[in-house]
Order: sequence, then structure tokens, then C-alpha cells
Amino acid sequence: MVSLRCKMVVHQELEKLDIKNARVDLGVVELFNDISAAQRRKLKENLLKTGLELLDDKKSILIEKIKNAVTEMIHFSEALPKENFSEYISKKLGYDYTYLANTFSEIKGITLQQFVIINKIEKVKELILYDELNLTEISYQLNYSSVAHLSNQFKKITGLSPSFYKQLKKQRMQNLEDL
Repeated sequence: MVSLRCKMVVHQELEKLDIKNARVDLGVVELFNDISAAQRRKLKENLLKTGLELLDDKKSILIEKIKNAVTEMIHFSEALPKENFSEYISKKLGYDYTYLANTFSEIKGITLQQFVIINKIEKVKELILYDELNLTEISYQLNYSSVAHLSNQFKKITGLSPSFYKQLKKQRMQNLEDL
């Protein structure tokens, strides 16, 4: 679960099955009581219909927790923590970072650091489209050491420079106005 909408869907599905939940959070549901096998099966079916899945194996659950921690850190925080992302994730999940990184790489096929960079670039794209901050402000907000570092990562991930990406947005807007 990576959004409030996902949390609402899970909450509704639990209510439909008369499952009393203690807490629905990003990627986690804590229940007051155990549920029957039939309830679990029905919940799993209902969640699949909405595009969500019920995870059973511990590594998959850990991967979802890692992904949620990264998403929360980059997309839902007012400002990124000043501490190193590896320290943040390790503290948040209560595991050694090396274990988290190795498990993530094993299951997802990319490094945890690459996943963080991809998410940061998605946030950069979002901030460029909002057009409220310049690149210097964006690089500062996302804890880049410099605008050049941000620009290099942006180009490596998207194939475009941030300024060209911004120009494309302006061209799209102009094309829409011309219709």
C-alpha cells in the first residue's frame, strides 16, 4: 500500500468481512483478533480485485516495508531526513542496512540505492512539473550535494536533462492551448 486510497480500500474490505482491525497503515494491517482461513481467502480475493495483494512470505513483506519506507521518506515527508537514507531505513525497520539492501537486491533485482535514486528522480520530476521551485531549491530539498549531481542522476535515469524535461512540459502545455 503506497497511498491513502490503498489504505481506504483495505479498510473497506476488512469492514465488508467484519474483520475488526486495529490499524491500517502503509503496507501493514494489525488485527485485534486472528481471522479464519475463509476470511483470509476472501480478503485475499477481494484485495486482488482492487489491484492489491496480501503478502504471506516474510521476505516479500520486508520488501514492501522497505518500499513503503522509501516512498514515505521521499514522497510524503515535508523534507527528507538529514541523516543518511541507509540510517533512516535501518532505524525505521529495525534491521541492519546490509541485510535490508541484500534482501532487496535479491528479490527486486536492483539495489536499494538504485530504488532510492529512482524515487528521488520521480520526486524531482513532480517538483519540476509544479514549477514552484528552481533546480537549486529542488536539489537542496532532496539532499543532493549539488545541482550538478541532481542533473547527472536525472539524465542517467530519464535520458533527459532537467531543463529539457521542463521545456517538454511547456511544449505540451502550449500544444494543449493550441487545440
